[in-house]
Formats: sequence, C-alpha cells, structure tokens
Amino acid sequence: MKTLETLDDAIAAEAFRRLVRHLQHRTDVQNIDLMGYAGFCRNCLGEWIADASEGTPQQMDWGEGRDIVCGMPYAEWKAKYAPPATPEQAARMKESVAKNEAALDEALDESFPASDPPAMTEPGR
Repeated sequence: MKTLETLDDAIAAEAFRRLVRHLQHRTDVQNIDLMGYAGFCRNCLGEWIADASEGTPQQMDWGEGRDIVCGMPYAEWKAKYAPPATPEQAARMKESVAKNEAALDEALDESFPASDPPAMTEPGR
C-alpha cells in the first residue's frame, strides 16, 4: 500500500497546488469555518509553506506563504472575503483547535506544529 511518506513529491506538490487553487476559487468558504470543521485554514497552509521553506533558497515568512495561498495580499483578501466571525463560528473553531492540540502535536513533525497563529485563535485580532 502506498502511504503519504512514499508518495512522490511531484504528485504531492500537484495535489497541494490543486487544493490551494480550489481554496482560491472558493472564497465563499471562510477561514474560520475551515478551522471549525477541518482544524486548518488558508492561514495554516501559509504557515506550513513558510515552515517548509526554512533553510531553503526560497525561504519566506508566514505572511508571504499566506499571500501565496490567498492568491493576493492577505489584507486585500480579508477585506474582500472575510466578514467578522460570529460567536458560533468562534466557539466551533475553539473546539476544533483543541482537537488539533490534543491529537496532532504527537502526529506531526516538529517542523509543522499544530499551533495556530493568533489571528486564528483570537478572531478579530
């Protein structure tokens, strides 16, 4: 059986690009809802890109990674597509993030912690 660890990097990269393009197209899906239901969002993907770039010639910070995922500067994306979170969305996200911290910290590599940036764990910041 093939596993994530044995998956060819070119195949994984193409699947990742397809995921990012899908999220760029589906601007109706809010980051907070992604966090609430899946435990990750566009911001997380941007952070993971930045983490993966560490020590490479293409090293970047979290903001640059996030801009790649959004397909535009994050401030522009947020102004166009991110209304303020509702109390229900914030509560769902908080519950979901707790699952990440409990289950994923052990499962993920040290270079990809299951921690989320303050912008996600503190909506409105």
